[in-house]
Amino acid sequence: MMKDAILDFSKQFSFTPEIARAETLPYAQKWVVCGMGGSHLAADLLRAWDPSLDIVVHTDYGLPALSETELQERLIIISSYSGNTEEALDAFEVARKKNLSVAALSVGGKLEALAKEYGVPFIKLPDTGIQPRSALGFSMKGMMKLMGLEKELADIETLANRLNPAELEAQGKEIAEWLKDKVPVIYSSTRFAPVAYNWKIKFNETGKIPAFYNTFPELNHNEMNGFDAKEESRHLSERFAFIFLKHDTDHPRVQVRMEVLEEQYKERGFPVKALLMSADDKEQHVFEDIFTSLLIADWTAVHTAEFYGLESEQVPMIEEFKKRIAG
Repeated sequence: MMKDAILDFSKQFSFTPEIARAETLPYAQKWVVCGMGGSHLAADLLRAWDPSLDIVVHTDYGLPALSETELQERLIIISSYSGNTEEALDAFEVARKKNLSVAALSVGGKLEALAKEYGVPFIKLPDTGIQPRSALGFSMKGMMKLMGLEKELADIETLANRLNPAELEAQGKEIAEWLKDKVPVIYSSTRFAPVAYNWKIKFNETGKIPAFYNTFPELNHNEMNGFDAKEESRHLSERFAFIFLKHDTDHPRVQVRMEVLEEQYKERGFPVKALLMSADDKEQHVFEDIFTSLLIADWTAVHTAEFYGLESEQVPMIEEFKKRIAG
């Protein structure tokens, strides 16, 4: 049950990742993370937490378009929650044939078998039966372990006690009620784009509704003008509602931009809800800010599905698609 996965989420930060064949794991300060769907979200969020981390996230077959020298300087982390993701397995093979430094993490599957066959460092994630998008704590800790972020691992473990998912359900339900019969558009600063993107996919996969996201300041130079609703085109945009994710560390001018656009959208008749991600002392608890926001998104998406009488956990269209492309 999706609700059980949300209620138990904080327990994931008690997971202690262990590296099989750790003696072969090279030291690295640059990384490529290859993964699809929920399997690359931890890397995205690590970049939001610390934008200085040199992480290239690759969501395609093969490897990113970096020079051979650049690829040789990076640890290639193959992330596939199931261990059977087609694109991730392809990336593993390409990296192996190029004789690059590779590590991997999954709950098992083909990726675990390949890592063992070729002596690749590997972290086995707990297989609790939850969906990849619900396993961000496990994935985050596994990825940090492979990156050698030991101090940060110790810090994030405290979220097991600091997060209280049950306390956030009422807020998520209230947002879902506010969104009834609307299509959500989630906005954030560039730094927190991965958080806005996570909100979007939770609406897609859990809520089973369309959703979109964008970032400040770029959207001020294009997207917002599409919502300058005139009588002749209002029918195209009247279903949209906007969620602004704000953080105290956002650039001061971005904070101004958010306030002004919020006013403009409201003047044009659009529903807008501003959610402050940061609760206290700015940078110190950014991880807590991120995961608190995502838990609210989880609850919002679950109650959105309930409002429409839809099942929130499974992703039948994605599974149907996988069967069709399998030939």
